[in-house]
Amino acid sequence: MSNSFYSDISVGRLYQQIINQIEKQILDGDLKPGDRLPSERELGNQFGVSRTSVREAIRVLAFKGLVEVNHGRGTFVAAKTSAAVRDSLDLLVQVETSESFKNLIDIREILEPEIAAIAAERATEENINTLRESILVMDQSLDDSKKYIEADLDFHLAIAEANQNPLMLILLDLLIVQLREQRFWAASVDGSLDRSQEHHKRVFMAIEEKNPDAARAAMKGHMNQIRNDIQSALASGSKG
Repeated sequence: MSNSFYSDISVGRLYQQIINQIEKQILDGDLKPGDRLPSERELGNQFGVSRTSVREAIRVLAFKGLVEVNHGRGTFVAAKTSAAVRDSLDLLVQVETSESFKNLIDIREILEPEIAAIAAERATEENINTLRESILVMDQSLDDSKKYIEADLDFHLAIAEANQNPLMLILLDLLIVQLREQRFWAASVDGSLDRSQEHHKRVFMAIEEKNPDAARAAMKGHMNQIRNDIQSALASGSKG
């Protein structure tokens, strides 16, 4: 496998981008069932990231059933990848219609306020610092929607990570492709990114202050803001 197999990583959570690229190679057939992935060290060199980021990405891919880790032999593309892929939400839910957007925000309104509340109870100092870094990147990227949205997704993943429950992180990870599409859509509405950032800061402050009720309420407000912006975007007639 040559170094050109993967593209450079520059924006967003490192392990998430590793997941996206390896998963795409599997879906495109460039990596086939039984193929052995490069070692953690080799992948780290190819992606230009630490082995810690690679290890986290492999853990998530294994949880999703896309790869199998055989200690002592290496990491291999799972034999039943096609079934695992069909069962993955990021392939089953294609956000192409107004109904799909509404279905996704329904799911987010159920999950994310509670994820934020739990994060307020369990977040470590490292989690808080990660959230703070995402806030800073978003502050600096209000005129760059692509960079802002990647930091936005990082922020929501970091909240899930702060739950200290790997299942919570995997659950949100399965929605990331759709969340990215939804955020690009909502960003087309004037003032959307500024409004979103105000809500992010409220959520962050509540988590930093370890106030689960405030975190839950702040995230509910954020979800409502996203729903309103999505509805405004749909009303423009660009999507049906």
